Amino acid sequence: MVGVVTSTTMELDAIDASLRRRFRVAQTEVPIRGHALSLLHPASAEELINEADFERDERLPYWAELWPSSRVLGARVLEETGNGRSLLELGCGSGLVSTCAALARFHVCVSDYYEDAVRFARLNVWRNAHCVARGLMLDWRRLPIDLPRFDVVVASDVLYERPYGALVARVIAAALGPGGTAIVADPGRVGRDDFIREIGRVGLEIVAKRHERFVDGQIRQQIAIYEIGWHQSSR
Repeated sequence: MVGVVTSTTMELDAIDASLRRRFRVAQTEVPIRGHALSLLHPASAEELINEADFERDERLPYWAELWPSSRVLGARVLEETGNGRSLLELGCGSGLVSTCAALARFHVCVSDYYEDAVRFARLNVWRNAHCVARGLMLDWRRLPIDLPRFDVVVASDVLYERPYGALVARVIAAALGPGGTAIVADPGRVGRDDFIREIGRVGLEIVAKRHERFVDGQIRQQIAIYEIGWHQSSR
């Protein structure tokens, strides 16, 4: 059974207290499309590097950063009207995109390889959108056979390792429901080309693409936003 859970205000308060005890945290204000988001996250990703995790599967705590692509994708998601549709975020990190999805009135499920990322994301959805997101631990290499299907699947800056290109495409194909849409934001990472090739192999296609320029101080990125759906022959 997939480990999807809901929770009460009391549980989320306990998660908040636990994270603040275990991590040196920071709170970052992120203005997006008229919403003043306040995101709680680890103060330093470098402090979370674990040599044993890296030696086992080259795992690094990228989830602890608030990446430009997540801000761009969050703004894109806020263009949507959720109307109670289901939405899954892959690699949710601290939950910026999922928070925007909750504000757009999607029923949100946050997922990540790191349990603490799921905790931070659910907490930030609660703090900003005042609703409860479901949580899902998800290893893209070992997908559960009972993975739910969602109306929308989103992901930002998840193609930073070459193998992730094919893996992310396969996860989207496994999680996207009939007639569903996936939205992926990417600043040109190494796995992008493999991702684009693989989506065709799994019955998906790019139905729209646009570029957004992100500028914040010295950070300047050109971020592609891919809108993906099922190929007509796969419907």
